[in-house]
Amino acid sequence: MALTQLPPTASPAAAYEGILRRQSSRESAARTYARSLPIVPVRARGLTIEGADGRRYLDCLSGAGSLALGHNHPVVLEAIRSVLDSGAPLHVLDLATPVKDAFTDELFATLPRGLAAAGRIQFCSPAGTDAVEAAFKLVRTATGRDGLMAFTGAYHGMTEGALAASGGAPGDRVTRLPYPQDYRCPFGVGGENGARLAARWTESLLDDPKSGVRRPAGMIVEPVQGEGGVLPAPDGWLRRMRELTAARSIPLIADEVQTGVGRTGAFWAVGHSGIEPDVMVLSKAIGGSLPLAVIVYREALDAWQPGDHAGTFRGNQLAMAAGAATLRYVRENGLAGRAAALGGRMLDRLRRLAEEYDCIGEVRGAGLMIGIEFVEREDGAGSVARAEDAAEAGDEAGSTARPAAGPEGGGGPAPGTRVGPADGAQPGTGRGPGADGPLPASPARAVAVQQECLRRGLIVELGGRHSCVVRLLPPLNITDEQAEAVLDRLADAVAAVCRPGSRIPGIPAPSTPKEAGAASPA
Repeated sequence: MALTQLPPTASPAAAYEGILRRQSSRESAARTYARSLPIVPVRARGLTIEGADGRRYLDCLSGAGSLALGHNHPVVLEAIRSVLDSGAPLHVLDLATPVKDAFTDELFATLPRGLAAAGRIQFCSPAGTDAVEAAFKLVRTATGRDGLMAFTGAYHGMTEGALAASGGAPGDRVTRLPYPQDYRCPFGVGGENGARLAARWTESLLDDPKSGVRRPAGMIVEPVQGEGGVLPAPDGWLRRMRELTAARSIPLIADEVQTGVGRTGAFWAVGHSGIEPDVMVLSKAIGGSLPLAVIVYREALDAWQPGDHAGTFRGNQLAMAAGAATLRYVRENGLAGRAAALGGRMLDRLRRLAEEYDCIGEVRGAGLMIGIEFVEREDGAGSVARAEDAAEAGDEAGSTARPAAGPEGGGGPAPGTRVGPADGAQPGTGRGPGADGPLPASPARAVAVQQECLRRGLIVELGGRHSCVVRLLPPLNITDEQAEAVLDRLADAVAAVCRPGSRIPGIPAPSTPKEAGAASPA
């Protein structure tokens, strides 16, 4: 029996439930996606996944961004078959092979000019987090220094060094810096002023002899924070980071694990700002759906001795063949430009949706990397304090409702006050002149939207500092018609969660949509 087939003696429904039940009883408590997406995929093609229960889903998770061309694209399957049919070895450690040579050629054809002309590549163990660790080890070896600079909200992986740089574990060798953003600006201003203050803060730490921060071995930055809530770095700010690091001989590491291969509307996200980092960390889509991770870096940093960074499974021939085919297809078919154009249209429609429902705080993104942040409502019923009161009253009456998670004491604007976009901001930013800052995050509402999407056959992911951001990462070759279907289902899910009279556990029921319940500025 094929591994993708169900047992012949079981009904589809029984087999489906049995697989989920056995997963729950045998896999670790650390499992993640399986908790919010209780499906059993058995077939997939392009944007579509078919579950063991016969249901079809539009997949806007795309293997956490690793499926640039969607599931089982013909050019990827053909590349894999060609290696299998050739009789080539599948496991070769770090030996040279024709497949590896072709992959490296294709990768270097896409890199920023300086790295393509005088760069070195290190093949790492298959996960992106190992490539991050390799980048840290490289810059420490090359500079003789130890510390690192990273940014709040970052995500770089689950190994010790990567986790410390992500703020998820203690790291006395990591200095964390403010990452600029509009809606939840750490300085409360957003826009160009917020980015300027973030850059000044970094410059001050580097140059103030009493800051307590020694010159680091390197700085690592995501051009768009993905797990951090889909936060594109302002181009000017990123250029300033490049200037600051270059002037002080600090290697700049760009983590392009999720942003690379056309995802953000440029082949590599650093292309938006025009900077050339000293090190690029690459994984996910470069393997064409199979595990592959590398770092590419300036030749001057290559101070390693043989064996300084190694790994058994760094010569995956199937992944290199699939990756080369994917890189070539994206490049030859202009899919980065396609992502920029289609992503812009999708953002426009989502921002119109944000004007309709005040449960959306901000819509943001770059290319086909899109985030929708969900917040508590603007009227008094949406404040955390009132939500807690409502929950306590519900408890006394035997209710199981609980208040939504959010900052302690977050009151928000006065009842009936609409928080509109700031000057020069896009609609749906949730900020306005005289506003007291962003509305409290609503992870409960984001979870509810994700589950309503799943009911409608749409797979989306959550992220952000408060897990209140619904994220879309569709394949780069998604059609216009498919994109409309995705947005239709998402809009229906938002309406189900935010429309008058809807009841979501943990949050108060909304009374009216924006246009019916709040004064709107011109």
